[in-house]
Amino acid sequence: MATIDLNSDLGENVPDRVVSDDESMLGIVTSANVSCGFHAGSPEGIRSTLTAAVQRGVVIGAHPGYRDYENFGRTAMDIDSATLQAHVEYQLGAIAGLAAGVGGKVAYVKPHGALYNTIARDERQAKDVVAAIRAVDPSLVLLGLAGGVVLDVAARAGLTIAAEAFADRAYLPDGQLVSRTQEGSVLHDPVVVAERMVRLAEEGIVRAIDGTDVAVVAQSICVHGDSPGSVAMAAETRRMLETSGIQIAPFV
Repeated sequence: MATIDLNSDLGENVPDRVVSDDESMLGIVTSANVSCGFHAGSPEGIRSTLTAAVQRGVVIGAHPGYRDYENFGRTAMDIDSATLQAHVEYQLGAIAGLAAGVGGKVAYVKPHGALYNTIARDERQAKDVVAAIRAVDPSLVLLGLAGGVVLDVAARAGLTIAAEAFADRAYLPDGQLVSRTQEGSVLHDPVVVAERMVRLAEEGIVRAIDGTDVAVVAQSICVHGDSPGSVAMAAETRRMLETSGIQIAPFV
């Protein structure tokens, strides 16, 4: 039986910027990428999401990003290596402390937003992120874009890696994600999203924005918590995967 993980980016809410329904998503996904505070969220909000994840038995991942709260971590930055490594180490330390405080443990790292996309193709920043993970806890698994440069960098450095596909994002023919600045980059129809992910799990194929098929081998599927209709998309994706005989289980 085929097995795949479902994950979502959570812990990003603050009172004046609520972007996701963490409680509902934690009832659907098997892994939670929890904000480390640089791009979104607050210590008390992050702690609340971690508590709920522990209570539901959802695997916890760290979700570090660029120090870019105003733009939700979605602006690319040409940041020097020493600074980037320190920023990632700081975030990993913070989330590990909060998780331990509620009886949980961080099992993996999935970088956020612009940092995630940058290290999928930029080897220098990928090495900085990998160095930070190794410095803090080399047992952490790195979750990154299927086919991304960072997975190769991490594997060479001795980290355990896992590849990710996106349920609610459009793909380019080369396997990269379509920029959020481009029309059609984010998908919203729960049935379309779910059907795409069933094909991914069964065949390792995703239809690109130009209509071509792209080979994508992944152990985890992400439904962004802040996408409109995210809970419905995640629920339909899980339902359709299970109906197709695919087991939903954590990749860690």
